[in-house]
Amino acid sequence: MPEAFQRLFHRDDFAAVQSLNVQAALGPVYQPERSQFSHLVRHFLERFFNHETTSSTGDGKTRMVQIACAAALPGLAVAMYLWPVYHPVIIYPPRHNGLVPGPPPYWVQVNHHFFFVMYSFVVMGLATLFEWDLFFPDLLDVFVLGTLPIAPTRVFVARLAAIAIFIAGFLFDANFLAPLVLVPATDPPDVAGLLMGHVSAVAIAGLFAAGLVLALEGTLLALLGERVFRRISLLLQGTAVAGFLVLLLLFPVLSGITPALLQSRHLFAQWFPPFWFLSVYQQRLAAPSGASMWNALAHRGELATAFVWAIALLTYPLAHLRRVVTLVAGTESNSGQSRILVPCRKLLHMTAIRTPLRRAVFHFIGQTILRIPRYRIYLVLYGGAGLSLVIATILRFTVHDDHVGISLSPDGMRIAIGIVAFWVVAGLRSAFVSPGNQRGGWIFHTIHGRPPTEAVAIDALKATTRWALLCSTLATFNTIGVFQLIAPPELRTPSSIAAQMVVGAGLCLLLTDSFFLNVTTIPFTGEAAPGQENLAFTVLFYVTLFPLVTTLSLGCELLLESKGVRVGIALAIILLAHLWLRKRRHSVLRLYSGQLSLEEGEEEFPTRLGLRY
Repeated sequence: MPEAFQRLFHRDDFAAVQSLNVQAALGPVYQPERSQFSHLVRHFLERFFNHETTSSTGDGKTRMVQIACAAALPGLAVAMYLWPVYHPVIIYPPRHNGLVPGPPPYWVQVNHHFFFVMYSFVVMGLATLFEWDLFFPDLLDVFVLGTLPIAPTRVFVARLAAIAIFIAGFLFDANFLAPLVLVPATDPPDVAGLLMGHVSAVAIAGLFAAGLVLALEGTLLALLGERVFRRISLLLQGTAVAGFLVLLLLFPVLSGITPALLQSRHLFAQWFPPFWFLSVYQQRLAAPSGASMWNALAHRGELATAFVWAIALLTYPLAHLRRVVTLVAGTESNSGQSRILVPCRKLLHMTAIRTPLRRAVFHFIGQTILRIPRYRIYLVLYGGAGLSLVIATILRFTVHDDHVGISLSPDGMRIAIGIVAFWVVAGLRSAFVSPGNQRGGWIFHTIHGRPPTEAVAIDALKATTRWALLCSTLATFNTIGVFQLIAPPELRTPSSIAAQMVVGAGLCLLLTDSFFLNVTTIPFTGEAAPGQENLAFTVLFYVTLFPLVTTLSLGCELLLESKGVRVGIALAIILLAHLWLRKRRHSVLRLYSGQLSLEEGEEEFPTRLGLRY
């Protein structure tokens, strides 16, 4: 036995159990040698994952890990579900003439490849949009890093390196699991060709989407400047999120018309970016026909990707410089009120927000929700998701004689009213309960205590629910007004319009009552809940409630359109449900206000356990 191995059994210091701190102090600590550039890259990557936009409580890394796992699973799941399609059993599908069914037809396989291309395109676009505000410097970068002995060029290059690492890492994360299962699931005749086509297609699709977002942001910021860009940034983000989500939601429809579009060389197929990258996929496979078509579209996709990244790299330095100059010099504040909003403000003061507390909470919400990046991203994500679902619900695509036809579904428009009301209220509720601006509510805690009295809590929550109700009602009624411009004649009748308005107003009222039933604090001033929120239960809640709301929206509108007498019955039901939910909300606030207030610096540990004094 070697002497070194024998000494392991004769060491005297094994007799005493030592803590990790003692063991760490036994030997010298060797700090890893990192250059200034590597420290900067690590700092910017840390800012991407642990920032106010991603988390206000320091759990940004946890959230990003959850998002990374969620992004990688759909591709793996779809690849696994392709196994029975390419390996049908003898009994089902049934045999024909004693032959075992073979693999699916060529164009069915093309649609399978199309999903992976579309998914990479959408996911990378959404990931880049989520980090929209973090790709450029903020006040912390300018006034902290600017005072250190670091060359500005090195800071700029480090930020570029961090952006490149983020895009490459997320691209790898979203697509690396599917190829591991795709080969055994499909049994391709050319394994190398399938893997090469899959990897190259999803990579170039993701790079194009990320480059498109960066080029759009850099170009607008460089040309318009920070002040104008800030005014349109939220609208651009929401529209882009909706556009990417619409592509994913309409994939079943697009996959049905893909063969006809590509075989007919339709103009839409020539300039639809996902078809370019699908051609890159098919280039590597032995296509039975249409090789010239695949080559032309793939070449166009490669040129387009190079073009958007060239634009992004050319405009980013100028946009970066304009952002830094604006942060140093500051922007002019526009404290004046719009003349159009002054009458509306006075009307609200006389009706919905008569008491001083309601006015304070109401205007506190309006002045805060668009100022904090975390709240803006909530509005962008929920608004984009709602808009994409509305578009996917009302649009119908058909192909006749090499022409793509687009029609609008009347039932889809009826359902869209419930979609708008649901996602507006859900987004506002998520923003209101987010603990991203706890310091902003110090004045309420100082005057009314913590927790406040029952009357004060009820009065403050009335302002909160009326703010959400006003926004959801305006969004829903504006949607109904837009639909009247494009709706078929059956939705323009007086009975149909009345049914839409009653259902829309009722859904806004009841959804506001339901979502804010357990909200006890003034918006943006609450603390983080003890422990991590269960993401699975949150998704389950939305998956369960959302179909119920949309089905209720369609059924009630059809029912009210048939007989106008039922409008009164519907209004009575809405009123009774509202009164019951309001009573339940007052009970929750009474229990919350009955807790003993904590003194300055008093330990909150027992309260956070759910105990009571």
